[in-house]
Amino acid sequence: MSDDSGTGLPASLEAAWGMRSRTSPGPKPGLTLERIVETAVQVAAAEGMAAVSMVRIAKELGVSTMALYRYVAAKGELVDLMMDAGIGLPPTGQGNDPTGWRQGLSRWAWDYLTVLRRQSWILQVPITGPPITPNQIAWLERGLADLRDTGLTESEKLSVIMLLSGFVRNWASLTVSTALAGDQRATFRYGSTLSKLIDEQRFPAVSAAIAGGAIDDDQDDADAEFTFGLERILDGIHVLMRKRHTQDFPDPDL
Repeated sequence: MSDDSGTGLPASLEAAWGMRSRTSPGPKPGLTLERIVETAVQVAAAEGMAAVSMVRIAKELGVSTMALYRYVAAKGELVDLMMDAGIGLPPTGQGNDPTGWRQGLSRWAWDYLTVLRRQSWILQVPITGPPITPNQIAWLERGLADLRDTGLTESEKLSVIMLLSGFVRNWASLTVSTALAGDQRATFRYGSTLSKLIDEQRFPAVSAAIAGGAIDDDQDDADAEFTFGLERILDGIHVLMRKRHTQDFPDPDL
């Protein structure tokens, strides 16, 4: 799909942003960019990203592979649009939560985690660049808006959202993988097994964790663990805000 608009951007990306028509005079009536992306998402949700290819999507749509190239120039473009469709728009407002930045960012993180758990195929897509599609930017906007009146610099605000995004994505990857391995876990008692393998003299800290019940055979409460990590990140952000406030309004007695 050639780009004749002069922007230098992929035509599919322009279409996602509404800068050009999403339809194209393809060889099959009714074939649209939306249908292509929707079909690709359905395949990914059912079988994982490994099953997504231009050949497979064309087969699902009943068209030739070349027909897809009227709408997306390469699989990479299709994956970008799939990611945008999968993540969707932020579900709760436009940011700058009236209850405060901390509650706003906490809700942002939980909303993002919910999306990644529901659309777990997204976690199979490596991050190759910054967000560029509309829904991704909407999530970024909402997070930055929650930091609007915090006194942080614009660079710090962006770094905060990157930190939170990475934490959420990593936790989603961990818990989704753990859930998929549930049958194996049923026959593998981690705490009991580990206690039989390690030497207390060599691994005193791990041994103490086992003795203290931190590592046991019961499944951990994933939500409680996520909350703990999220709250510690927010604590750190709060410390940074206080530091910025002190710099702007120094104590005259110091």
